[in-house]
Amino acid sequence: MGAVVGLGVGIGLLLVWSAFAVPRRSRSGPRPPGPVTTRLHAAGLGHVSASSLLVLCGVLGVAVAFLLQVLTRTAPVAVVMGLLAAYLPVALVGARARRRRAEFADVWPDAVDNLASAVRAGLSLPDALVALGDRGPEPLRPGFAAFALDYQVTGRFSDCLDRLKERLADPVGDRVVEGLRVAREVGGGDLGRLLRNLSGYLRDDARLRSELAARQAWTVNGARLAVAAPWLVLLMMAFQGEVIRRYATPTGTVVLVVGALVCVASYRLMTWIGRLPVERRILR
Repeated sequence: MGAVVGLGVGIGLLLVWSAFAVPRRSRSGPRPPGPVTTRLHAAGLGHVSASSLLVLCGVLGVAVAFLLQVLTRTAPVAVVMGLLAAYLPVALVGARARRRRAEFADVWPDAVDNLASAVRAGLSLPDALVALGDRGPEPLRPGFAAFALDYQVTGRFSDCLDRLKERLADPVGDRVVEGLRVAREVGGGDLGRLLRNLSGYLRDDARLRSELAARQAWTVNGARLAVAAPWLVLLMMAFQGEVIRRYATPTGTVVLVVGALVCVASYRLMTWIGRLPVERRILR
């Protein structure tokens, strides 16, 4: 009996000592999304996983490389075209994300005006946000309709705003949502004035950004045309067997590799020179 009591005391003292002497592992929060997942959310494809996109890129690249190898029997050309085909889904997702961001930037001022009108008419802030799911700008309706369902189920306004931000995945939306959160928590009668000021700021920002984008478009389009032209010519030459097989030699392989590197470097340089500052999601 005494041995059991001594063992229990010893274990208790050991646990007390370990509570102070052994460092605890801090519980890590959820991992931040990777770049592929972030781009998918920005493109409105949050239901698509990053692994699915990567698998699609791999399958498409292998299929195009195999097809061109069968048609041309020139391995360097097949590999290069396969790599270009593998990058195509990523490029389409990026283009969709840019188009969606520009579309949201155009309609956010109208959405904020609708919120200001609803609040001025006597609706509460959650009800005004719910109403945007039916009467708001078309691109924003799915996100606010999901917010309405989420708020109806849970009733937790702050948590629903967090999920709304994740669905929209838009830097302007982050600012609007955080402004609404602060207005909800602080309260007071300045909500209408805050919304009107925010709407004016967003409208001025969208107008200035659209003017800069119009001036930048020729640089970006010129860079894309300059990069795509030689590879389109090479693709058309793939059906001329005697010509395309010259790239199967070591010299032809070197020409392809150097040309690909020059195209990538030139495109990155031209887009860097003509780039516009892109808003980042700093309020996630």
